[in-house]
Amino acid sequence: MLNILHRSKTLAYIVERLRQAVMDLLPIIVVIAFFQMVVIRQPLPQLGEMLVGVVMVILGLSMFIQGLEIALFPLGESMAQALTRKGSLFWLLIFAFALGFSTTVAEPALIAISKEAAKIAVEGGLLGDTPREMARYSLGLRLTVAFSVGFAILLGVMRILLNWPIHLMIISGYVLVMLITIIAPEEIIGIAYDAGGVTTSTITVPLVTALGVGLATVIRGRSPLLDGFGLIAFASLLPMMFVMIYGVVVFGL
Repeated sequence: MLNILHRSKTLAYIVERLRQAVMDLLPIIVVIAFFQMVVIRQPLPQLGEMLVGVVMVILGLSMFIQGLEIALFPLGESMAQALTRKGSLFWLLIFAFALGFSTTVAEPALIAISKEAAKIAVEGGLLGDTPREMARYSLGLRLTVAFSVGFAILLGVMRILLNWPIHLMIISGYVLVMLITIIAPEEIIGIAYDAGGVTTSTITVPLVTALGVGLATVIRGRSPLLDGFGLIAFASLLPMMFVMIYGVVVFGL
């Protein structure tokens, strides 16, 4: 009897997860279907394959969200709390930097943008049309963004520890972005601004958020709601600065 009850609860839980995934994807499906049927007025190409793909996305999304809740969020919080209780500021800051760097350097979106930026730079005559030079520029761009995210998470952790006002830091950061934009080469500005969005990936966001919440939970006088969030804002802001500075180094003023 207990086994049957457990199975029914498990099945109900799985169905609920799938329902939530469907609801998350429903707006996208409605928009695509509307424009395809009402505006374009043509049948969907390869409808069978698309339906299979949608089902796979629903299954993958539901499992991914479950994985975040089971593993990534608790992992980030527990490591932040353990390092804080250990009382080692050095290792806490090293962990914050390494977390930001490692979750960004292998980000598929960043790899794709870096390769595309190298191709455009070659077409614009800014780089030599050789695989080695393109690979070096692409790798340099990736490492610059990853380093900037690591430094951003480190800075955000310092803000939580020292109770620095986030609004003043963000305002000052965007003022610096505007000032660097004035001297940065035009060819790098668009890429730099896009780099800020590339860093907010499906792995970086939950881990970094869990890190901030975990720190704010364990530090006396800090509120998880008020102080635990905001790290992602730094992770989106600093890559813009660092990539423009990278453009100054590579292309000159």
